[in-house]
Amino acid sequence: MPTKIVVTDHLEPDFIWETDQLRARGFDFTWQQHQLKFASEDELVPAIRDADVVVVNMARMAAGVIGRLERCRLIIRHGIGYDNVDLKAATAKGIRVANVPDYCPQEVAEQAVMLILAAARHLPEQLRSMDASVAKGQWDFSAVRAVYMMEGKKLGIVGCGRIGSRVLRMTAGFGMTVLVCDPYLPDKEKKALGIETVPLERVLAESDIVSVHTPLTDETRGMFNARTLAMMKPSAVLVNTARGPLVVDADLAQALRDARLAGAAIDVYDFEPPRRDNPLFGAPNLLMTPHLSWYSEESGWSIREKILEDIVRFLEGKPPRFTVNPDVERQG
Repeated sequence: MPTKIVVTDHLEPDFIWETDQLRARGFDFTWQQHQLKFASEDELVPAIRDADVVVVNMARMAAGVIGRLERCRLIIRHGIGYDNVDLKAATAKGIRVANVPDYCPQEVAEQAVMLILAAARHLPEQLRSMDASVAKGQWDFSAVRAVYMMEGKKLGIVGCGRIGSRVLRMTAGFGMTVLVCDPYLPDKEKKALGIETVPLERVLAESDIVSVHTPLTDETRGMFNARTLAMMKPSAVLVNTARGPLVVDADLAQALRDARLAGAAIDVYDFEPPRRDNPLFGAPNLLMTPHLSWYSEESGWSIREKILEDIVRFLEGKPPRFTVNPDVERQG
């Protein structure tokens, strides 16, 4: 029986390259792709029930879905985060879960730095000022709030892994003091980066700009809420290019409306794309981008190559490059 590979939901225009690559290597397989990003469990299961490999972008691989898989031995998360896959259920079922943690770290870091600068320099107000000035035929800076130079200020980085460490290096020339919170960063990495880590409370209390780069876990979900946002200075800015549920949207929106934060720049959302009733819409001094921090022409091909490599490894009887539920390996 040929190996069945099913893609639940995808960003790629097609999979001609992948199928050609697998055929050229002589593998016996079938390939199916769907767009089931928002499918219910009962809609998702029939598409993947007899798959050997499931490639998932944002579809929810909940315990109820995983429990009904008949042949699956590998779930590949199309991206870095894997919070939409129930790892406990996959491990109990003997299914390896792989992700692609070395995908797009440069792109996300660049987006974060772009948003840091845009928020600090109040880019939306500058654009409104430009429109008003052109309409009047004279400069009109009435829309622009007070802007402060970044040199001499403090940048807080929450999470200093592949992406946060790049932001650290990219902003080295800004003349800012950097405070890093990452309780899981190994001493070796701290030494290589030339930093010491500090508690989150200190990062929030002292930073003028806080850039978030932590994964989404039970520990970090909702970590930026009414209580923690209240620790930040009223003149501070929050930037999130990590995962949407790290921030409680209603609490951030209220903090902005109450002027308890000077601004925020957000690229990721709890539900994507955000619904019209998301409280962030209409909040003042907020810059929202459409979760494009991952995007570049290079990254689009990079992830295809890396996922294909994991599929080839599976077909050759090898584990994926990165397994996020290592307990399944110890089960044999």
